Formats: sequence, structure tokens, C-alpha cells
Amino acid sequence: MKKFLTVIASLVVVAAGFVQRSEACSRILYVGDDNLRIVGRSLDWKTPIPTNLYVYPRGIEKVGSDAPGAIRWTSRYGSVLAVGYDSGITEGMNEKGLVVNSLFCKGTVYVNDSTAGRPPMSLAMFVAWMLDLNSTTPEVVAQLKDQNFSISGATFDGGTVSTLHWGVTDADGRSAIFEFDNGRLRIYEGDDMLALTNDPQYPQMKAINDYWTAVGGKNMMPGTVRSSDRFVRGTFFTEHVKKTGDASLGVSIIRSILNNVSVPYQYEIETEPNLSSTQWRSFANLRDRTYYFDIVTNLGTYYIDLNRCDLRKGAPIMKLDTSKHTDYVGDITGKLEKSNGFVPSY
Repeated sequence: MKKFLTVIASLVVVAAGFVQRSEACSRILYVGDDNLRIVGRSLDWKTPIPTNLYVYPRGIEKVGSDAPGAIRWTSRYGSVLAVGYDSGITEGMNEKGLVVNSLFCKGTVYVNDSTAGRPPMSLAMFVAWMLDLNSTTPEVVAQLKDQNFSISGATFDGGTVSTLHWGVTDADGRSAIFEFDNGRLRIYEGDDMLALTNDPQYPQMKAINDYWTAVGGKNMMPGTVRSSDRFVRGTFFTEHVKKTGDASLGVSIIRSILNNVSVPYQYEIETEPNLSSTQWRSFANLRDRTYYFDIVTNLGTYYIDLNRCDLRKGAPIMKLDTSKHTDYVGDITGKLEKSNGFVPSY
């Protein structure tokens, strides 16, 4: 009993530093057999975030911002993108099996005095810049390390600032998490980095998870919707589920883990008016290049098969307007419609 009370006291101290907040997301990597890797991600917010899916082919000229001197590039790879408010890319997977997810992180500060004058890059296009030009995580890391850009972004949802950090994983499991700390870019690399949620930043989050690893998840795990608790539960479960090379079973496994770390829809506590709840979940199969999307108010989950998409230069941009097709289930690749593309909110 004395040992148990000591553990509880320690948890109270840890939890005191992480007050419940409105912004929330979880990113969990499932590693199966036969090179099967599936990145599951939940998007949590206090109100619905309309999110449409786009498939962009190769060979499109793009610009990172409408500010003078912005970064310009031509896409080398096609990709599927989740675009919030039809104006900013939340995440995506390219045809090489590279996945990039952006999640909220309260402590993020993108700029300092030294970043002034660097080529501007909008958050609305930042994910595309990485997916368009890189096939592996090491390539993304090499692109970012020079930090020859200055991040900025428009506010949304009544003035909310997008303070983000990112998780990257390629088809071989090489992973990176990168965060901006008072304008300085910090990159953490490893193989099969299993979890990313929100604040605190990654080194502190790892320390919290190490504590719970010592406690032992089969004995006790934190159960709230706090970011650190979701990180701990997601890590433990993805380390202890069955390994399979079957893609359908793998998606079912990672879906069940994401359900465990998701926040119930319209979850409310009287003293916490800005609580988030899970709005949608995605599951990116890096091996087979299939991207699943699950809006919690819809009846089912559907997916896009990048192998069946025309990603050649000159092919049309394709779109799924998720608000118009709430009853889709299964493979909807053939139901995508031609589009002019989304208009970035720089």
C-alpha cells in the first residue's frame, strides 16, 4: 500500500503540469510482419474541422507562401492529402510510402531574430513541401536541417494559432519527430518511433512514458484524455498487440488502439469548456499505399488506394468532398472527382 500511494503521489505531481487543453491529436505507429506498417492518427478538436481528401499527381509547380521570396518547387511524387477547411494540409502520404502528420503542440514557437529574412513557408503548404520532394525520412531530415525557411500560418476557427509539431515515418520504419523551440528546429530520429501526441515536447513526453514503462502497463496505466496519458496508452498497446502481415487485420488492430486513445465525441466537463473530442481518424498503410479515413459521425471507414490513382505528370487533381458523401464505405478510389485543387490559406 505504501508503494502504491507513492506511485499515486508521483502521478499527481506529473499531471499537475499538464492542464487539460482544447487542442489534441494522437499518432500511433503499428509495426506488423512482412514490412507492414500503419500510421494511425486521430484529429481532436472542440468543434468539427471540415476535412476533404485530395490526390495530387507529380509534376505540379507549387509555392509555399504568397509572401515575397517564398519557396517554390515542382512535385516529384504524387500523394494523398487531408486538407482542413479546404485551405491547409493536415497530413498526407505519398506514393513512396512516406507519411507526414502535423499535431498540435502548445509550446511551439516558430521564429526568432535569426529566422528573419529566410524564405517564407506557410503551414498550409509545409506538409506538401516534404511529401512532394522526398521518398524517405532521412531525405526529409536533410531538407529540414538547413532550416532555410521561416514558418508562418493564418489563424483559423475564430483566431486559433496553429502551433504544431510533426511526425514522419517512411515505408522502412525510419522515423523522425521535429519541433520548433523558440525558433530553433529540433529533430529526433529513430526506427519505428511509436507515438506522438501533443505537449509537452518530445523529450519530456518520453520521460513521462519511461516512468510508466517502469510501472508496467499490465498493472496500471493513466486513463484520462490528457496528451501524456494518450501517449502512454498508445505506446503500450501498440507494443503488445499481435503482429500480422495481413493488411486488413492490421488496420483493425490500429483502429482499436486509436479508439482507446481517442476522446469520446462531444465529451464535456462543466469546468472545462474547451475540451476537444475526436473528429476523425486516419490510417496510412505505408507498405500497400492505402489511406483510410474515418469521420466519427459517418457510418463507416473508406480508403484511397494510391496504386490505382493516376499520378503521372499532367493527370488531374482528384478530390473527395467528405461532407457530400457521408455513407461511403470501403474502396472509394474510383469515386474521386476531378478538382482544381484547394486554395491555401497563407
